[in-house]
Amino acid sequence: MQDLTAGLSTFSFDCGLTEDQEELLSLRARSAALSICGCAHAVFWCQLAHSLRGLINRHTTQRVALASERDSDLRVGILGLGHTGKQLLLCLLEKTDTKPSHIKISTRRPETAAEFAQSGVECYFDNGRLAAWADVLFLCCLPSHLPKVCASLHSHLPPRCLIYSFLSAVPVTRLARLLGHSFVLKPQYDFSACDRADMWPAHGQLITALNDPLLIEASCPLSVSGGISLGASWVYAVLYSLLNICTSASLGSRDALALINSLFLLKEPNTVEFNAQSYVNASYASALMPDEPFPWITLTDAQTKETPLSRFLSRSKSVQEAISAAYKALLEKKEMRDWGMDK
Repeated sequence: MQDLTAGLSTFSFDCGLTEDQEELLSLRARSAALSICGCAHAVFWCQLAHSLRGLINRHTTQRVALASERDSDLRVGILGLGHTGKQLLLCLLEKTDTKPSHIKISTRRPETAAEFAQSGVECYFDNGRLAAWADVLFLCCLPSHLPKVCASLHSHLPPRCLIYSFLSAVPVTRLARLLGHSFVLKPQYDFSACDRADMWPAHGQLITALNDPLLIEASCPLSVSGGISLGASWVYAVLYSLLNICTSASLGSRDALALINSLFLLKEPNTVEFNAQSYVNASYASALMPDEPFPWITLTDAQTKETPLSRFLSRSKSVQEAISAAYKALLEKKEMRDWGMDK
């Protein structure tokens, strides 16, 4: 029988990659890095929000006889169950305290979620219903579907619902306009070739990757390495979103700051704490009463403009280190009570 591959150098055992082919390897590393970092950072936000709501609930219970479980448990919606949506769902179930019963999915093919439904995750096709229910709604749809998705959400989004976008090609300002909603968070990643970029595709399963100390360190939001970088505006928006959670609960400014500081262990000796001027300008801060909630912060402004928080964080090394420590503790599954997070 004649060997059809005879004489074809690319099918030879010792054939290496051409220069053009080697350049494509960076795309593989980029895709893996974006998946790992995107899910890890979303998981971090969810655990912070979940823990803060628990702290608020316990704080409120001290003054009110009854506080409902509904008020404390974070309700997570995922819109779209393609590759990104499934990876995110697996990470949320594995790495956060969010219960399966507090995760709902809207997808055009609900039958693809049968394996998750058995664990208590509800799946249907109704974007408006999902938006009205969720505290955070992850957009995991294709960019080409965005106009229809935004139209289906428009009249259903309550102000307190955070939209967290995985759509890399759509700027946060455009997304906010399409949704008619200002509580939008979108990480901005940049990738450049480097000697350490080959660390990212080392794992076939994303969950396995998020258990690797090397990748946990490399994906740390304030010091992302391995050829990928995350805009600091994401960190600012995360911190402002936590403040908005306190405002939504009608928590006074003094109590809001105390709980956020405890979340990151900022009451330790020799650490700088968040204060009113960390979040708002000096004149507003000076007039803010301890029992008065902070104003609602527009996250699109927090991600596109200089703010008191961006100035505060850029010069507060101890706060940066505390945020990094909390991130690593979460992904390494250390005892979360040590970080002000309720298990």
